[in-house]
Amino acid sequence: MTHRCKRSSGLWKIVVWDEPFFQGKRHEFTTDCYSTPEHGFSTVRSCRIESGAWAGFEHCGFQGQQFVLERGDYPCWEAWSGSNAYHVERMCSFRPIACADHGRSRLMLFEQENFQGKRAEMSDDCPSLPALGWGSSTVGSFLVRSGAWVCSQYPGYRGFQYLLESDSPAGEYKHVREWGSHAQTGQVQSIRRVQQ
Repeated sequence: MTHRCKRSSGLWKIVVWDEPFFQGKRHEFTTDCYSTPEHGFSTVRSCRIESGAWAGFEHCGFQGQQFVLERGDYPCWEAWSGSNAYHVERMCSFRPIACADHGRSRLMLFEQENFQGKRAEMSDDCPSLPALGWGSSTVGSFLVRSGAWVCSQYPGYRGFQYLLESDSPAGEYKHVREWGSHAQTGQVQSIRRVQQ
């Protein structure tokens, strides 16, 4: 059974600026931002996560490359996209990650699509799936039992990031296309829990 998550106000706060290094126009959010241009920002150039964990997206409407933003300062775009497969100089939408529960996260990964083939269960971070004994450089599907996880294309949490949550479609990710609008490959070589 997959754990359902509930959003409640007061748990999340992000402060964004339209210039690097916390300069320029500033705005605080405690809930989803579907489009930064609707709030007078062409894009976010720096941000501070004051509470909760957030998912940032390259394009409006929660589309494009994903960035997991945990508590702390992100003074410029390199701070949130520096380890990705390509540098993304924009973040045009973002939302809280309701299911982030670092202490009680559980995830199942499967070698093939639709929860088929070899499988493994995780409840802790894994900087290298190959070192753990996962024989393939790809994963076919995921079942998120609880919490939120960020999967990375390469060992050491590098490359494209894919956010997987237990409350987004019932925690079932049957195919790579369900990992996000930018997902094009099943290559996953490191996985970690999202910290609240």
